[in-house]
Amino acid sequence: MNERVVIVGGTSGIGLETARRQLGAGRDVVVTGRDPERLRAALADLADLAATDGTAATASGSVVDARDETATREFFAGLGRVDHVVVAATGSTAAGPFRSVTTDALREASEGKLIAHSLTARAALDVLSPTGSITFVTAASAGAAMPGTAGLAAVNASVAAMVPVLAVELAPVRFNAVSPGVVDTPWWDWMDEDAKAETFAAYAKSTPAGRCGHPEDIADAISFLVGNSFTTGIVLTVDGGARLASGA
Repeated sequence: MNERVVIVGGTSGIGLETARRQLGAGRDVVVTGRDPERLRAALADLADLAATDGTAATASGSVVDARDETATREFFAGLGRVDHVVVAATGSTAAGPFRSVTTDALREASEGKLIAHSLTARAALDVLSPTGSITFVTAASAGAAMPGTAGLAAVNASVAAMVPVLAVELAPVRFNAVSPGVVDTPWWDWMDEDAKAETFAAYAKSTPAGRCGHPEDIADAISFLVGNSFTTGIVLTVDGGARLASGA
């Protein structure tokens, strides 16, 4: 029987590329997202990949809002056995100068990331294999000390802080996280094209790798965390070396 991987927030960007990697590795994949159209497009993409590769692994999905505790619990309860869970759900940015970040923006950002990750992990434990894993997706903003990202940093740091605690508290289930730098995904669509291009160019210039990240870069790191049974309790930074350039 193939291992089964659930990817919450798996209909675009890092989540979808992770689903592609896991399907290619021969694991059955279940993806979720809030948008029915994105879910349909993701499942069509995964079906095409499976047909091209000739894999026996399968891909399926459901519309689930990871911020909704009841819906999340019902989703996992209906799955049966699960071997691995990847939480790539995200929300609003809460970005901007600290003086102008509203309380509502902070709450919404926390709901979309910290709360979504926490609810998912708790619901998944009821059906997760005792030798399985849960992988969170946080962000390098948590430790980058970049002006204008205090709200974003706080939310991502809270997700990262859970990882070592849960790795010990809930062992032998493995808990890890990947912490991406700037990655070219639809998450950045809240910016206009000129601002986004300027941000990407500045990041690439200041980074030893000389470029921004791609979803594939992060999906490869997640695949390592899913597959390596001797790795738990780590937050794996994948930022092209940006932390070195900043002196962090």
